[in-house]
Amino acid sequence: MNSPSPVTEQPLALYIHWPFCVSKCPYCDFNSHVRESVDQAAWRAALLADLAHEAAQLPGRRLGSIFFGGGTPSLMPPETVAALIEAAEAHWGFEPGIEITLEANPSSVEAARFADLASAGVNRVSLGLQALDDAALKFLGRAHGVDEGLAALATAQRAFERVSFDLIYARPDQSLADWEAELTRALGFGTGHLSLYQLTIEPGTRFATLFEKGELAAYDPDEAADLFAATQALTGAAGLPAYEVSNHARAGEASRHNLAYWRYADYAGVGPGAHGRRGGVATLRRKKPENWIAAIERNGHGIEREDGLVPAERGIEALLMGLRLAEGVDLRHVARVAEGEPPLDPAALARLESHGLLRRDGDRLRVTGEGMPVLEAILREIVRA
Repeated sequence: MNSPSPVTEQPLALYIHWPFCVSKCPYCDFNSHVRESVDQAAWRAALLADLAHEAAQLPGRRLGSIFFGGGTPSLMPPETVAALIEAAEAHWGFEPGIEITLEANPSSVEAARFADLASAGVNRVSLGLQALDDAALKFLGRAHGVDEGLAALATAQRAFERVSFDLIYARPDQSLADWEAELTRALGFGTGHLSLYQLTIEPGTRFATLFEKGELAAYDPDEAADLFAATQALTGAAGLPAYEVSNHARAGEASRHNLAYWRYADYAGVGPGAHGRRGGVATLRRKKPENWIAAIERNGHGIEREDGLVPAERGIEALLMGLRLAEGVDLRHVARVAEGEPPLDPAALARLESHGLLRRDGDRLRVTGEGMPVLEAILREIVRA
């Protein structure tokens, strides 16, 4: 099932999901699974088949980015990563300077593969450091310690052209001073990109179970707002301002792959649970690894659902994604995908603009720095569902 895309002028993005992890972190609600063994040859063949099917639905496009996510894709054999990159180039062709990102855990075992992954074609890595405190890492269920994580970061900086890492803040008992010290240290490592996420308690996770039992408390929202403000101040002063709510980068270092999502470009999704969007069609792969690979063997692809999106739905999605960006959203682009006026509430728009939470410059609408801490509330106010 396919549909003409309103955004074919933009390069295509490709997401490849590797669902396996060594262990499941208590905060994680991603499609990740622990298995005693993985048939690497079968998984390589299945991913290549799923990729070929998706390429047939999106002919004549060129790739601007590839993102290997998970799970823990740094556990993939580098030969499999290389085969997928080569197949993607054969199917679509690459834009000059294509960005190829792989998520990695900062363990010594995985760091030993970094040089081979770089040789396979990966030119950007995103490391899940998550904290610079051993007690916090233990609380978060991470398998690495601070020293091991920083050693992996140094290895990554030698192996890859571009490096990012994640930190989770607003952890229980973390003070403003604690976070300022941790973030200041992180900014000293010299990477061009940081992803900084407030800890959230997601349904179905171990943290959610502990929260329901009263054994884990949620962070106070007012105190979390103070941490968010400190984050903006420190990263901005260091030359890595937020270009999206949780993502910070030096000039030219923003994740081009994630920008494709937020700018509402087309992207192909391959692997268990992967989402994709081909113009007016949203795709979803089967989530459970065993069900996905059985579907590949049966059908030649892992698709569970293909849902046609009406123009109004596309307009809403484009607004919800684009307003996460500091640059905001181009309302002409929203009008194209919505095939009509952007689905905005004019009265709410005017009210929030008068309060300094929104700003409109010609055809571009953006949430101000004052508005970003309450982004979700703003979106509920202004976007007509």
